[in-house]
Amino acid sequence: MFRLDIAKVLEVAAVHGDKSRADIFRRTGITESSVYRILNGETQPDLNSAMRIAEAYDIDLRTVIKRVPIEAAA
Repeated sequence: MFRLDIAKVLEVAAVHGDKSRADIFRRTGITESSVYRILNGETQPDLNSAMRIAEAYDIDLRTVIKRVPIEAAA
């Protein structure tokens, strides 16, 4: 199973000058509520949202996605 590495997203965003969740939703075009839920760990992004994050910060999607054991994901 794969999960968004929230710490890595925040790190990459900060390098681009985006210090807040509001900065991230403005740059990515993902709705504010979705960004808040994703970054709070309440939900995982769909592929479209994950790609928007990667493209907005000019990174390979694999940079912000990590593999987690299935039993740990439950």
